[in-house]
Amino acid sequence: MSHRATVLSSWAKAIRRTLESRGIDCDPLFRQAGLDLGALDDPNARYPVEHTTRLWRLAVSASGDPCLGLAVASQVAPTTFHALGFAVLASASVGEMLQRVVRYFRMATDASWLELRQSAEAIELVGHPYSGGSEAPAPESVDAFISLLIRTARGLAGRDLTPLRVELRRSKPAGTDCHSRILRAPVIFDAEDDLVAFARADCERPLDSGNVELARRSDEIIAQYLQNLAGGTLSLQVRDRLVRMLPEGEPSAEQVASSLHLSLRSLQRRLAEEDSSYEQLLLQTREELARSYLQDPRHAISEIAYLLGYADASCFTRAFRRWTGMAPSVYRAGGLRDQG
Repeated sequence: MSHRATVLSSWAKAIRRTLESRGIDCDPLFRQAGLDLGALDDPNARYPVEHTTRLWRLAVSASGDPCLGLAVASQVAPTTFHALGFAVLASASVGEMLQRVVRYFRMATDASWLELRQSAEAIELVGHPYSGGSEAPAPESVDAFISLLIRTARGLAGRDLTPLRVELRRSKPAGTDCHSRILRAPVIFDAEDDLVAFARADCERPLDSGNVELARRSDEIIAQYLQNLAGGTLSLQVRDRLVRMLPEGEPSAEQVASSLHLSLRSLQRRLAEEDSSYEQLLLQTREELARSYLQDPRHAISEIAYLLGYADASCFTRAFRRWTGMAPSVYRAGGLRDQG
């Protein structure tokens, strides 16, 4: 079976912000692309690359802007790509920033891989799509990434930082010089690789914004995320979906399977292979969340019932009694808190 590449839903969120700022209704585009809108609020959610590629095409068509990817980069915040944004901003130099981007790029997507080519005068960051298995990323997604990379480097080193050149595999959009104008660098189209070249001196200059401790902590968080991504089980994915979907009411196994692009039968079979089941995960997730929410006095019992997908507080109370032998209010007062 071929690998199905994914990308953090954060890119789709940035696309949505860009289109909405232009007065474009995004919901129909997301539906046409086969993307779950609910995942946009989950910082860990990932979309199949073939679906985000479809979204890019639809977004370019709806906006009439062949340079849309360059604009999307301006909608990205430090938290868009999990802890990677903070690790990048805490880097001691632009060169160290580039090393982190290459090392942790899999956090953003596993549809492509990056390498650094170094010479006495320059450092080049080069992107390569993986061959076979999945559809290549949309050219606009490459535009967005390179624009974001240059914007970030300038944010760290100063607005006068100018790449030596940018090379793009894509063809030049007709009737516009938006790439050279927005990137403020020489741009070569129809190139063999997608790459950005910086002067080595610019990459090695120390940055006042460097923060070794913040960078170290961010690196640790990223490493843990990638470890979970590599070894993530279907049970964990189902649990993540439940946390997101429960406030809308108890989701059916069919709904969760659909959100994971699986048939109900495949979901049941694969969970059974992990010695789990949908019903078991639903119960465990609700109980774990209930215990967590009850330790926060800001959450009323009725609100917790809603967050867990119950029709009302009495339904939640009955379920909680089955799990723990006591009412939620008693647990909150300290009945089992010390025992976890």
